[in-house]
Amino acid sequence: MKKIKLPMDAVHKRLYFLFGVVLILIVLSLVAPWLCPHDPNLTDLKLANQPPSSEYPFGTDSYGRCVFSRVLMGAKVSIFASLALVMGTFIFGTAYGVVCGYYGGKVDRALMGVVDILLAFPDMILAIAVAGILGGGLINAMIALAVTGWTQYARLARGSVMVVKSEVYIQAARISGNSHSRIMWRHMLPNISGPLIVTATLQIGGMMMGIAGLSFLGIGVQIPQAEWGSMINEGRSLMQTAPWIILYPGVVMLVAVMIFNILGDTVRDLLDPKQQTI
Repeated sequence: MKKIKLPMDAVHKRLYFLFGVVLILIVLSLVAPWLCPHDPNLTDLKLANQPPSSEYPFGTDSYGRCVFSRVLMGAKVSIFASLALVMGTFIFGTAYGVVCGYYGGKVDRALMGVVDILLAFPDMILAIAVAGILGGGLINAMIALAVTGWTQYARLARGSVMVVKSEVYIQAARISGNSHSRIMWRHMLPNISGPLIVTATLQIGGMMMGIAGLSFLGIGVQIPQAEWGSMINEGRSLMQTAPWIILYPGVVMLVAVMIFNILGDTVRDLLDPKQQTI
């Protein structure tokens, strides 16, 4: 892809626009229970597999439940679970990597050995294994994805700390009598946070897909709780006769993931102008 320098004003405008869109998504997911035209879990077999209509904008599923209402409720689960998961892995992985990079030596080798073991397995395969052992449920799915999600922050933070710890301002902080914890969190962390924030922003969409993937396999969010991945799994056998059951949750999930990915690219462009591309 050809790299073209973008004006910073354009990057800022795009960032504000995307933040506005994300804020709208979050607000919609918060007020979803009041926006649902029907009870998302109410079954009525007489209304099963009804096509989209004025009463049921996205049609009904094989149990007669309103697909539109379930998509709205699924947004709350998918978006907030992904945000919480990214926040948790970001905090833990960053702290882990900063400690490894700062102390180095035996501490670094021992702690990073754990990271190397986890990185030896494909992320999704390991998440499926952990979720299968823990059993179904949103919390267990989040734990399964968190097992591997924090490792990229640990590696990135460790590498960044090893670069900056020899800088003059860090040496000055040591000579001034600052404690180790103050040097790590007050002087180092703010100066390495850019790439970590970019990684976290880009990971939101990936976590959303991960939760949906585990739910699709039946080891994530459990029926009757609405979630986009489980909705697609429920409707896949009716793809030819009632395609709207999987079409609408699939399209909504695609749009949401794209929005968060574009937001991550924009944050990257802002924090690292050398990487700007269109």
